[in-house]
Amino acid sequence: MLGAMVPDQFAESIYEINLKELKDRGVKGVITDLDNTLVEWDRADVTPELLDWIEMVHQEGLKLTIVSNNTKKRVSTFSEPTGVAFIHSAKKPLTRAFKRAMREMGLQKNEVVVVGDQLLTDVFGGNRGGFYTILVVPVSETDGWMTKANRKVEQMVMRKLERRKRHHGSE
Repeated sequence: MLGAMVPDQFAESIYEINLKELKDRGVKGVITDLDNTLVEWDRADVTPELLDWIEMVHQEGLKLTIVSNNTKKRVSTFSEPTGVAFIHSAKKPLTRAFKRAMREMGLQKNEVVVVGDQLLTDVFGGNRGGFYTILVVPVSETDGWMTKANRKVEQMVMRKLERRKRHHGSE
């Protein structure tokens, strides 16, 4: 169970992900979370920096889909001005929305990465779906109430993973 919560890669932010490297490995699509991955959970609009990143994703020839547990209103208000495809009310960590995004992009699992800021939703769901996962540091130090609860569980998981790593490293 714990192994399913370990991301394949860590990054400080989406801006630190090497898109060219992903493309060179055969990646053709990126599924990303919205809140605290792309922008702060309480920010309604796209930042100029994020618009530049979206353009870079497209310049690399990669497809991009936002998969969010948030409401249609929240996700569509954010996504529609950017032209980025989205799936709202995703019920992550269930895998249905990830697989739907993959199908809508016309890609296979090995051609898609899942990027997010939460172990319990983004990484766990992406790993369960068989995708390569990248965990980023949340862009905001604050969270909505549900995410706050998830973060407490994530802290316990991270401590357990650290203990396991130290234990195995000492053998």
